[in-house]
Amino acid sequence: MEWFQSLRGIYDFIRPVLDIAVLSFLIYAVYELLIKTQAAQMLKGAGYLALLYGVAILLQLKTLLWILQALVPGFLVAVAIIFQPELRKIILRLGQSELFRSNSKPLPGHLDAVVGAAEVLSRERRGMLIVFPRRVNIQHVIDTGTRINGDISTSLLVAIFEFDGPLHDGATIVQNGKIAAAGCFLPLSEQQDIKKSFGTRHRASLGMSEQSDAVVLVVSEETGALSVAFDGKLYYDLSPAEATRKLSDLIEQGKGQISGKGALSVKPDAVQQFAKKL
Repeated sequence: MEWFQSLRGIYDFIRPVLDIAVLSFLIYAVYELLIKTQAAQMLKGAGYLALLYGVAILLQLKTLLWILQALVPGFLVAVAIIFQPELRKIILRLGQSELFRSNSKPLPGHLDAVVGAAEVLSRERRGMLIVFPRRVNIQHVIDTGTRINGDISTSLLVAIFEFDGPLHDGATIVQNGKIAAAGCFLPLSEQQDIKKSFGTRHRASLGMSEQSDAVVLVVSEETGALSVAFDGKLYYDLSPAEATRKLSDLIEQGKGQISGKGALSVKPDAVQQFAKKL
């Protein structure tokens, strides 16, 4: 029993450290989930109310305290209704996140092959939709398409999208260094203020980026413009070099936005020009 007592003594010694480490990990995971949705604004509003409540208690403002206490139940119901999409996204990401998944980042040569296919299809005015999953599992999306499990190559991607075949209108999933599936159906964006000039591919790319942390490459069939969707944002009308750099930063480095020396600049009137082209 002495060895058991020794193990227990060691555990009692490291337990506070383990407790703090697990709590820190949970706080960071929750923060990472919240910061990627509009729920961060909800937390900011709740913080302001908590601060106001503290001031009311400190200064003994009874009328204000009575009003705040009466509003709290209604505030909770309003939060559940107004932020229902954001709460659903948080629960969805919690359920789909894989803490110990294998490295699915494509190699630089793979990105070059994908962007090379995008260039070819852009010149031919053929649409293209490529999804790069990151940490959120999108197996339910892969299951809607046709399994390929082929090596990533420009010729294979061009063959999928160049002609009006059964896989042309869907999305192709690139995962674990392979073309996992093609002809997959993506969810459409829930944004209400999205430009009406954007077609189904752009709406699907935004929808995929809203419901997961995937990065999506789009080629417009009407204009041939290259776009990248991530975190509910669309970076459109990119050159092949800009698209490669954007994909590399978002996929390989896991950055939500580009900043500093690696920032990509968009021409001032690029928004209106791209909308007119569509």
